[in-house]
Amino acid sequence: MTLPPQVLSPLDGRYHASVVELGEYLSEAGLNRARVHVEIEWLIFLTERSFAGSTPLTPDDVARLRSFVANFGQPEIDALAAYEVVTRHDVKAVEYLVRDKLSELGLERIAELTHFACTSEDINNTSYALIVRDAVTRVWLPAFQRVIDKLASLASNFADDAMLARTHGQPATPTTMGKEFAVYAHRLSRIVRQLDGVEFLAKFSGATGTFSAHVVADPDQDWLSLSRAFVTSLGLSHNPLTTQIESHDWQAELYGRISHANRILHNVATDIWTYISMGYFRQIPQAGATGSSTMPHKINPIRFENAEANLELSCAVLDSLASTLVTSRLQRDLTDSTTQRNIGVGLGHSLLALDNILRGLGEIDLDRNLLSADLDMNWEVLGEAIQTVIRAEVVAGRSTISDPYALLKELTRGKRVSAEDLASFVAGLEIGDAAKLRLAHLTPQSYTGIAAQLVNELNTTP
Repeated sequence: MTLPPQVLSPLDGRYHASVVELGEYLSEAGLNRARVHVEIEWLIFLTERSFAGSTPLTPDDVARLRSFVANFGQPEIDALAAYEVVTRHDVKAVEYLVRDKLSELGLERIAELTHFACTSEDINNTSYALIVRDAVTRVWLPAFQRVIDKLASLASNFADDAMLARTHGQPATPTTMGKEFAVYAHRLSRIVRQLDGVEFLAKFSGATGTFSAHVVADPDQDWLSLSRAFVTSLGLSHNPLTTQIESHDWQAELYGRISHANRILHNVATDIWTYISMGYFRQIPQAGATGSSTMPHKINPIRFENAEANLELSCAVLDSLASTLVTSRLQRDLTDSTTQRNIGVGLGHSLLALDNILRGLGEIDLDRNLLSADLDMNWEVLGEAIQTVIRAEVVAGRSTISDPYALLKELTRGKRVSAEDLASFVAGLEIGDAAKLRLAHLTPQSYTGIAAQLVNELNTTP
């Protein structure tokens, strides 16, 4: 696809291929297709109930109207643009387009049911619920799950690979690389479960959410029940209590959770970048790729750097959406209209980051020799194990050593301690033989507790 050189956003230029699927839903064309869909389904819904003396449409007529939505394309986009030049109103342009289709199909008799008793927000809020739902569940969420699956796979692959942990950036009790990857996957999996609980809400209740025009037109109808039935027929949840606008609380909840996911992913990107800088991971050279314009040896961790920046941009947009959309002056203002047009931008930067992280995770290789060498240089991390064993021995009555922590602090703090140093120290301890034997066999590589076992929790945690 050739793009015009004047595109303003890199999402529509340099990174178009990575986010194009979102455009199916969150572009202007995607929004207008959803608007046409809602208008036509409302028509069908009313005629199915013989509202105002109308008769149900034939199956062929219903199929032709729905086909209009399914085949929505450039001719319809152009027609809407032409109408909007005159109407200066996007939803009114949609109404005229639907009326044109009714005329084309010989259905002029129901033309006045187009947009019946609707305010523009009835169409818009329902359309946004549809396109955001589909964009998240069909595009963003599968990409998110692919990253989680990759992290879980790497957690399994590296489950037994001991490495020196670094708390506060300093050598600390060893862990395994697999356990650290499992932490990422576990955190992100919780977000998936939270997203499964998001409601995609819509209202369909007129100019101020009171069904006033509906009741005047036909006071014998149960309009609240009809509204609920229509909204749920579209696969959405019904919001019965609103002003002119749906309150957008569900959107704030959704974007807040995606922002949370972004921030965990940001942690993934910066941690792996750091492991690469430490040499724990080697980057696998990609054919034809250039790391530096002047230093041929370099393979820059650009996948994770790109992800980091795009996650920050995504959070900036989504956090703004979440804070802005939940407020409206009295019964209606139009701040949400402009704001919601940037939903695709917020999700697009997140989707681009997911793509980069997934690619980056596929281009790293663990340097087990370096992990082992790093552990061998830091025997002092066993100070925690030794003082803890002494404490237990004191309680059991097998030792009279006072303040084991201070004893090990004196031996290890700020010092390099060799294997021989620790072996000699342990041999001279007043502790039971079994405890002394355990400590004599302990190494930084083996001092990982149940880290490898914890990786299995990824498959058992509800």
